[in-house]
Amino acid sequence: MLYLGIDIGKNTHVASLIDETAKPLFKAFSFSNTTEGANNLLKKLSLHINNSSEIEIGMEATGHYWLSIYSFLVENDFLVHVVNPIQTDGWRHGTEIRKRKTDAIDSILIADLIRYGNFVETSLSDEDTMSLRNLSRFRSYLISSVGDLKRKVICVLDQVFPEYQSAFSNIFGETSKELLSHFQTADDFEHISSEQLETVLENVSLKRFARNKISQISQLAATSFGLKFCRDSFSLQLKLLIEQIRFIEAQASDVESEIKNILDKMDSPITTIPGIGYINAAVILGEIGNISRFSNASKLAAYAGIDASVSQSGEYQATNNKMSKRGSPHLRKALFQAALIAAFHDPVFSAFYQKKRSEGKHHLTAVGAVARKLCNTIFAVLKHNTPYIPQI
Repeated sequence: MLYLGIDIGKNTHVASLIDETAKPLFKAFSFSNTTEGANNLLKKLSLHINNSSEIEIGMEATGHYWLSIYSFLVENDFLVHVVNPIQTDGWRHGTEIRKRKTDAIDSILIADLIRYGNFVETSLSDEDTMSLRNLSRFRSYLISSVGDLKRKVICVLDQVFPEYQSAFSNIFGETSKELLSHFQTADDFEHISSEQLETVLENVSLKRFARNKISQISQLAATSFGLKFCRDSFSLQLKLLIEQIRFIEAQASDVESEIKNILDKMDSPITTIPGIGYINAAVILGEIGNISRFSNASKLAAYAGIDASVSQSGEYQATNNKMSKRGSPHLRKALFQAALIAAFHDPVFSAFYQKKRSEGKHHLTAVGAVARKLCNTIFAVLKHNTPYIPQI
């Protein structure tokens, strides 16, 4: 059996081939991340093997750059192992005395790790699960973008009409956004005509509320301490920012609808677990992939990075161990969001949270413990494909 290690890059990959004794057959073969480059790799391999069963291939899950070559090799009937970069780093520390890191060395290390056989694979999930991961990560990006835009809106308002925010508990509610799409500065609000007022009221559902707010804001505008210069430029900024927020929020809504459609098709029992709605369910299912790749809940917790770090040497044993945070940040965030809800709205998890608090644990530490308990529950529900039944 031969072993090929591929060091993944954005535009170019580097491959090295070794035999069962770890003897290099070729090193640092560079090929482009294209169909032509992949075919060049096959030509190179054909000099050493007669068919795909004579070789095992390993590569790291580096960003998204590995997906194309992975797909190409699988379609050509090769056995491909995708490993976490943390594992190859650990292998490097165990086999390399000198501090060296090059593409050639990395490809040899990956091949040697595959030859040794002691590794955990990053498996590709089915299409629906993969779609959930892609869509939930994209939604997270959209929500983050909206947050950035909202902070810019507040920054502009602080300069041109600082009193505006006192009129609303949430200046990004539908009524407020509709007002800001028509009027941006204190001067605009102070001199609203009846025609302009009717135009705005046509597009809001709470017309009486909007009319009262406009009257209140007009009074605030009369004594506003906002800037009196560059108002046109600030007004344009604010109008465009509100348009962007609405546009991205509509995109996020479309993504959420597609996520819900996929979840309905999958019919997973994960949403029966307290604190897990369809958005969190999409993140958790998408990030976990196939639950069968975890033999127990502890390994799932480690993958999420909510396991405790361990520090021990000789007779010394650390007692204040912190969360490792080495796993998937997306999964960890979803678990914490679910834990925050479950800790205060479900009797079982709430009792567990209060128990931790009574032991003197900080709020966040107690929530982390709930997240760990949730992880156990998620593992059991997905492993047996059965709804959550609280054990009171």
